[in-house]
Amino acid sequence: MRMPRTTLEQWAVLQAIVDQGGFAQAAEHLHRSQSSVSYMVSRLQEQLGVELLVMVGRKAQLTDHGKALLRSASELLAGAHRLEHTAASLRQGWESEIGLAVDVAFPKPLLLRALARFTQSVTQTRVQLREVVLSGADEALLDQGTDIVIGTRVPSQFLGKLLIDVDFIAVACPDHALFQLGRALTMDDLRLELQIVARDSGTSKPRDDGWLGAAQRWTVTSMETSADMVASGLGFAWLPRHVIQPMLDTGRVAPLPLAEGGTRRVPLYLVSGKPGQIGPAARELSEILQDCVLGVTFPGPGAAAAS
Repeated sequence: MRMPRTTLEQWAVLQAIVDQGGFAQAAEHLHRSQSSVSYMVSRLQEQLGVELLVMVGRKAQLTDHGKALLRSASELLAGAHRLEHTAASLRQGWESEIGLAVDVAFPKPLLLRALARFTQSVTQTRVQLREVVLSGADEALLDQGTDIVIGTRVPSQFLGKLLIDVDFIAVACPDHALFQLGRALTMDDLRLELQIVARDSGTSKPRDDGWLGAAQRWTVTSMETSADMVASGLGFAWLPRHVIQPMLDTGRVAPLPLAEGGTRRVPLYLVSGKPGQIGPAARELSEILQDCVLGVTFPGPGAAAAS
């Protein structure tokens, strides 16, 4: 492989001359002699065969060629600084990658807000995100690559804390046959209709949570698909309020008038996948997730969603 003829140090000196306005100012800024600064730029121009600077009065200015080349060199310098910052962080114990498994019932806007804050504070750590349903969270905890899990329970051998409660509402299309009964609904009424449920993503010990009493049941892979099927009139489902709030507001779906059990509250827990061994990046993300849910409440039908 052919080695570069120029060095990052030469480009950094050129950048300092431009930023500081001259050779003397750059030398003072870099704590070098003015002769060494002048030599490095002279050598750089000689190696490239291109004039980079011209003197206008007592101030050094970039030529057009110099502007184009320094623009590219600035990207290299920034990359070198990021590389050194990453190395320093790794020396201090920051993980190069963390695994995050999140139940699909967790509000997506809150997750995106937390991840955006995390990328701003921990730039060198990658996140492997996995979306899970029910026992899929339990299985993720057994995966040694998963550091943080947001799930509906805390298995006995793990540590966790309540993160947020999510309301699930029994809903159907306003034209659905259940609304035509014109009275409070019972579980016997529901048993005669098609129920749409989200499939447990776990494979070893799948769980059936919630009411599953309908004789006919369709299973889908996402909450959004379930909501769309309900809005189209195919069946009814219990869905997170934050997922269906826009459909409630526009009247595409409506809460079923159940005599009881029309709303159920599902707790979501923040669980450490590596009890006692959580790294600083995983700990930072855990704290950000907890901070992002503070004070968050979900509105009733017709209200604006929480920001």
